[in-house]
Amino acid sequence: MPDIKTVAELDRSSVLHPFTQLKDFTTGKIGNPTIVTGGQGIRIQDAEGRSYIDGFAGLYCVNIGYGRTEVAEAIARQAHKLAYYHTYAAHTTEELAILSSRLIRISPGKPSKVFFGLSGSDANETQAKLVWYYNNLRGQPKRKKIIARERGYHGCSVISGSMTGMSFYHDHMDLPFPGILHTGAPHHYWGAEPGETEESFSRRRASELEQLILREGPETIGAFIAEPVLGTGGITPPPTGYWHEIQAVLRRYDVLLIADEVICGFGRTGADFGSMLYDIEPDLVTVAKGLTSGYVPLSGAIVGERVYAVMEEAADRIGAFSHGYTYSGHPIAAAAANAVLDIVEKEQLSERARIVGSHFQKQLKERFAQLEIVGEVRGVGLLGAIEFVADRHTKRRFDPQVKVGARISKAARDRGLIARAMPHGDILGFAPPLVTSEAEIDEIVDLAYRATKQVMDELAGSPMT
Repeated sequence: MPDIKTVAELDRSSVLHPFTQLKDFTTGKIGNPTIVTGGQGIRIQDAEGRSYIDGFAGLYCVNIGYGRTEVAEAIARQAHKLAYYHTYAAHTTEELAILSSRLIRISPGKPSKVFFGLSGSDANETQAKLVWYYNNLRGQPKRKKIIARERGYHGCSVISGSMTGMSFYHDHMDLPFPGILHTGAPHHYWGAEPGETEESFSRRRASELEQLILREGPETIGAFIAEPVLGTGGITPPPTGYWHEIQAVLRRYDVLLIADEVICGFGRTGADFGSMLYDIEPDLVTVAKGLTSGYVPLSGAIVGERVYAVMEEAADRIGAFSHGYTYSGHPIAAAAANAVLDIVEKEQLSERARIVGSHFQKQLKERFAQLEIVGEVRGVGLLGAIEFVADRHTKRRFDPQVKVGARISKAARDRGLIARAMPHGDILGFAPPLVTSEAEIDEIVDLAYRATKQVMDELAGSPMT
């Protein structure tokens, strides 16, 4: 194998990295890439011998932790037996059939079938096509518009990127596409009017959604897509009553509900799915990330009975379902997913996330809530976020040029903790693996606290704050 310097040079000269300042990386201004060489439990190691607690589980995905040989062995067994075959024209494999059946058994709503892809982005592209397909087949071809939410994240491909409610995913990319609409974010801290309770705020957000539907014409609205807990847009649990109010509006106007469970699914909120925690009854469910714990790529678009019944009824009239990918239902990915779900079930990781998550939320609030630069501490299960403000009493934000969230994230990393600087504000986000212990939670919180205090000291007296 080449040495570290050679690997870095090869990478810099050939890899187009996501969410990286391209010129700064190419010229070396932001230093060498971090070459990750291994991982065990909740920690990863780099090529220079440094160890980090991965407080973000990769990208919310390594729920079972690193180095689980059970999954590696399942992948190897399947690769030796049959590395690949497609699922077109009713072909399948044992692992895929087993996986599909267990997903139907455990998923929220009234699931009927699963269509497999490779990422949450492509699964949400599939969901959009299913919404259009369903409404065409049932004789309502005008019902094509899809409503998402500001600060919602649903991917960064063409339609999923349009659904994502953050402008930097759209800038210079000719997004969002027509027919993708956005309604207000369910964030009480920033969105509430003075004195407005969470319940009142939720009713107002539902009223705004209803007004949008009426302005556009109910006969043109196909679906509403949302994460049970807002993820990349700030790790924000819904305010009290939100999902009850939103679902009442959707039912009133016969609008499909797509639950994007890519982050929340498979235990992260302390329930098997976020939809179950918040009594959401989706028509379509998107899964990825925790499905394989990131060990191999796999996603699923879970189709509810309501939608599938229309698709099946129309089959004699229109012929085959004309959608699919070369790697849909890949046997190695299916084997990995079954091994991961075995671990999730055997080790009761949803329950563990609920118990350890309660300790996590308590520790975050005890250590951070009274700091003078902290506006809000929020989270659920093993999802958490700290929002930093220049003045907690007036909610005045820091000057964006000060980059408080990014500086605290870097200070934490320098101490051996990966915690993510979230977009749309100065926010430090956490999503540790579901196997994290309470002692490791204490270590995560302590490292984040010390990083925050370091930056607070740096900010003291700074005219830019």
